Amino acid sequence: MIERLEYLNELIGFKDKDLIKVISGIRRCGKSTLFDLYIKYLRKQGVKKEQIIRINLESADFDCIKNYKELYLYVNRRLVKNEQNYVFLDEVQKIEDFQKCVDSLYIKKNVDLYITGSNAYLLSGELATLLSGRYVEIKMLPLSFKEYISYVGKSDLNKKYLSYITNSSFPYAVRLDSKKEVYTYLEGIYNTIVVKDIAARKGIADFEILESVIKFMFDNVGNLCSSTKIANTLYSNGRKVSVPTVESYLKALVDAFILYQVDRYDVKGKQYLSSGSKYYLADVGLRYYLLGSKRADEGHILENIVYLELRRRGYRVSIGKVDRTEVDFIATNEKGEEYYQVAYTVHDEETLQRELKPLESIHDHNPKFLLTMDFTPYTSHNGIKQINVLDWLLE
Repeated sequence: MIERLEYLNELIGFKDKDLIKVISGIRRCGKSTLFDLYIKYLRKQGVKKEQIIRINLESADFDCIKNYKELYLYVNRRLVKNEQNYVFLDEVQKIEDFQKCVDSLYIKKNVDLYITGSNAYLLSGELATLLSGRYVEIKMLPLSFKEYISYVGKSDLNKKYLSYITNSSFPYAVRLDSKKEVYTYLEGIYNTIVVKDIAARKGIADFEILESVIKFMFDNVGNLCSSTKIANTLYSNGRKVSVPTVESYLKALVDAFILYQVDRYDVKGKQYLSSGSKYYLADVGLRYYLLGSKRADEGHILENIVYLELRRRGYRVSIGKVDRTEVDFIATNEKGEEYYQVAYTVHDEETLQRELKPLESIHDHNPKFLLTMDFTPYTSHNGIKQINVLDWLLE
């Protein structure tokens, strides 16, 4: 197993805290494996096997559990009295009204509760209201480039980067031997998400329209998109679809963690803009699986990788508007703001100046970075640090 140390350490930090630990993320990103790693840690700390209750609600082993009452009774019968119990519920959203079981287990004094889900519905509606202030969410993503390299080795980083984006960053895909095996694996993930997490939940019968929207979004990673633009483009290609339908499908894709929506922020006006967002993929390999060899914009794919890495590092991310120019990312955390511009290469002087201009238009003293694939000595452009993006990803 690839040890997901950042996520593991986060779980360890919350051990025995009076909070429900919620691990969310796209299917097959490693949530169950994280539980395996954490349970291994607990056993090393002296926690007895009987104190650990693990239930994967997508496993046929637990088909006997039909509702939240049966789930509660199943767990409750196995609790060890006068000992701390560690309860792990995988894909708990499969059980209707699961939040009632979660709340009942949470109030028990000898239960430390951990749950996972592959859809944002897990923390929507009643559960979020019911457990407000009583849970912490760990948002999990597929492998970072650093985690990927820890498995495949550091030699020939450019080649490894190409493999990383085309062969998928899902943890199990790293272990597969051929592109054909990888794409067969990705096909299973894609179909499960589209059929089980989107079409079934939304009651979508017209798969062709849904897939047209998905293909459009996969082909427009890093481009400004609106529901109206998508609907108009599909209509011009012979696919009649309404704007509300596109909005509904986009929300479903975001809820399933296959897409991430990033809104625009007016740096000088200090406000979010209501029109136009960008969307990035949880795994770029899915794009290559679905669209085949169709050429991607290398700069936008690199943007996608940087966006996900900023999320992994705990930043809130938005797109920056500065007058008529754009900063790729404004990254905000408890320490303040940082600005990031991403370009595949800036060897051409005109390209370099174009990429620097938005950053130079911002007159505050927050850190500014230009990330590129260029291998150059450390460079600073009037305080804007130019860094090789692969070095940055491996920090």
